[in-house]
Amino acid sequence: MSALIPGVLLALAAVFFVLYPIISGREASMEWDEGELTEAQHRRNVALLALRDVEYDFHAGKLDEVDYRRMKREISSEALQAIDEEEAEWADRQTGTGTDAAPPADLEAEIAALRASIREGTVCPQCGHPNPRGSRFCGDCGSALPVLESAPGSV
Repeated sequence: MSALIPGVLLALAAVFFVLYPIISGREASMEWDEGELTEAQHRRNVALLALRDVEYDFHAGKLDEVDYRRMKREISSEALQAIDEEEAEWADRQTGTGTDAAPPADLEAEIAALRASIREGTVCPQCGHPNPRGSRFCGDCGSALPVLESAPGSV
């Protein structure tokens, strides 16, 4: 009988724990909140942080050049894919609300600059800041950017 009482109390506590949100009237919103990150935005942030970490590891000597280039290519591809998905989600939200407004011009410019920086390899290895093509120093931290040899016929 003495073992039955703690078991019953434990079962009642479990039932109360499960039913408490329902009894208290709590509910989760089914609508997207403007301040909430979407899955694509989260994936983009994670990919950009991973890209920064790969740069740090390479410059710290933890990665050899072959691994560095392979990882940078893979992570850059993931970041670009997440950015594309983020734009598609944004367009879906706009058409779902009945507005056909374009994204703000500054957002479009930022996305274009980020894509160009990733493609051209002008992301600062020290701080991860995207820089315009032809930059010799980072616009954020002032570190020297790696000099990339241009392909024949490119500007």
